[in-house]
Amino acid sequence: MDLNTVEAVLRPQGRFALPDWQDGDAWLAGGTWLFSEPQPATRRLVDLAGLGWPPHAIGPGGLTLSATCTFAQLDRLDLPAAWSAAPLIGQCCRALLGSFKIWNTATVGGNLCLALPAGPMIALAVALEARCGIWAPDGTERALPAGDFVLGPQRNALRRGEILRSLHVPAEALTRQTAFRRISLSPAGRSGALLIGTRDARGAFALTVTAAVRRPIRLAFEAPPGDAHLADALTAAIPDALYHDDVHGRPDWRRHVTHLLAQEIRDALGEGGRCS
Repeated sequence: MDLNTVEAVLRPQGRFALPDWQDGDAWLAGGTWLFSEPQPATRRLVDLAGLGWPPHAIGPGGLTLSATCTFAQLDRLDLPAAWSAAPLIGQCCRALLGSFKIWNTATVGGNLCLALPAGPMIALAVALEARCGIWAPDGTERALPAGDFVLGPQRNALRRGEILRSLHVPAEALTRQTAFRRISLSPAGRSGALLIGTRDARGAFALTVTAAVRRPIRLAFEAPPGDAHLADALTAAIPDALYHDDVHGRPDWRRHVTHLLAQEIRDALGEGGRCS
């Protein structure tokens, strides 16, 4: 879609060249959402592609993704064999039901910053306890847990003029066993509920709930909980008002499938197994 309110497109080649933030500015990464609908308040685009960020880096400390890493680049990653959570990356990539054009354009950072409940990179980042690296306009940087980054539908924790620079997933999280569950109202529909379970070497169990809720929820247990304990924990952590309500699912349906999928994930990881 043509954005006929845009008066300028800036392409800075380094952090030193980033412009002072103005009302009407928008960061441009992949642009798959930005160009999908009118943006009447947008006057200037700042294209992040010229900053030249490497899409990803693998090291002993874990996996670092740049905010401009595309879904296609992420899905093609060849990760260490010891990282048992690696299949989760492909599962989350495929939760974005888009064409190859979308996959080669949509970015990890854009998916987080847009903060739609169904954003699969949100689920991946929260489930693996990633930390967001954020550039401030004064030249400083700060880190924020991914679980605190998304505040609600299309609301994130970035302050005026800040940029999501990177996402770091710790190596320890990548060695956990995982289970993934997703449901939608139609075979090619947007996620109505997307849940991820993890279990570490000590047996600790964690459950991340996204898509069904307005912001991501992560519950942690010392061991896989029983039915009653799990149901009570979900009810306490997710009040009715937190379930999302749109054309992709009513809140009562989302609550119902969240409890069902949570039990499936708990069962899948109950013996330390991994299920797809």
